[in-house]
Amino acid sequence: MRASVFIATSLDGFIARADGALDWLPGADGAGVPPSETGYDVFMASVDVVVMGRGTWDKVMEMGGWFYGTTPVRVLTSRALNITSQVPQTVAPLSGTPPEIVAALSREGFRHAYVDGGRTIQAFLRDGLIQRLTLTRIPVLLGHGIPLFGTLPHDVQLKHRRTQVLGDAMVQSEYDVLDAKLEA
Repeated sequence: MRASVFIATSLDGFIARADGALDWLPGADGAGVPPSETGYDVFMASVDVVVMGRGTWDKVMEMGGWFYGTTPVRVLTSRALNITSQVPQTVAPLSGTPPEIVAALSREGFRHAYVDGGRTIQAFLRDGLIQRLTLTRIPVLLGHGIPLFGTLPHDVQLKHRRTQVLGDAMVQSEYDVLDAKLEA
């Protein structure tokens, strides 16, 4: 099973303010580069399951929209989910270590996961379970907040795939994670 990350960061590497706020992201005010021009739509068409942490789930629910279409979503949590009528029935809770999660998703027949949420991405990366990173850097310095990357037990070598400028200021880069495990 493949696992990929598609995420925006501030130039200093934060994915949200310390309180989880995303008001600094282009598009938070309704302006910005449309998802179709960021590659998000093409990326979403390539995945067959979204894996997100509970904090990310809570933030998505606060935002009032549903961004994943009919793609199944697995929320990593040990608490009950408050699933509203706007959320497809393909959403389900899941728990375990990243290798256990990948094994469970593989048993369900999934082949390519979109991993989202700071702690979730960090845990999957630490366990060598992310194969592709797509990072869109937003030209803002937050100074502090929730970092995308945490401590790692060893260096993680990346191979640059491509870099492009989006709109008039965002820079998006894709990397393959070398030595990543490809779980069956």
